[in-house]
Amino acid sequence: MPVRIRLQRHGKKGSPFYWIVAADSRAKRDGRYLEKIGTYNPNTNPATVNLDVDKAVEWLENGAQPSDTARTLLSYRGAMMKHHLNGGVSKGAFSQEEADKRFAAWLEEKQAKIQAKIDGLDKDKAKDLSDRLEAEKAVNQKRIEDLTAAPESEDAPATEEAPAAEASTVSEEAPATEEAPAVEETPVAEEAPAVEETSAAEEAPQTKETSNEETESKE
Repeated sequence: MPVRIRLQRHGKKGSPFYWIVAADSRAKRDGRYLEKIGTYNPNTNPATVNLDVDKAVEWLENGAQPSDTARTLLSYRGAMMKHHLNGGVSKGAFSQEEADKRFAAWLEEKQAKIQAKIDGLDKDKAKDLSDRLEAEKAVNQKRIEDLTAAPESEDAPATEEAPAAEASTVSEEAPATEEAPAVEETPVAEEAPAVEETSAAEEAPQTKETSNEETESKE
């Protein structure tokens, strides 16, 4: 029976979680499997891979073929490396102790790389958090300054409008006091004698004419 080491999907939509299983290559992708040998969670950074290395090596030595993704995960956890070293031992290239020693050195180096990546991510997260806190603090400080400056800007126009109102009232009252003499400039008193003189002049000849008529009648 051909056996294939592959991933079997679990988890929720948008948040997948995988089992690493050894299954019959003719079975459905998410169907029955022969043995579960690990899990893979791609939602974390770095991805979380839990693997039973000895079980994976056993299936590999029995002829199981991993899928491309499963091969990457097996290499990540050292199953492919250990399978390669066991092949060297079976061929007599080196002893089992030497194989175990090489595998331990490789595993330690791999773990150091993983830890360095985790530390770098933690440092980046801490820096990003501090930057966001500083930016938020600056925004809050700007808001406080704006709020304290707002009452001062509201009081300033009030003091400036008061003289303007006084100036407008003064300018409105000034024409009223200046217009008063205009009413007094009526030439009635000066024109009255002229009318009286003309009437007197016109009446004077009439009196003379009447006196002449009286003298003629007497004669």
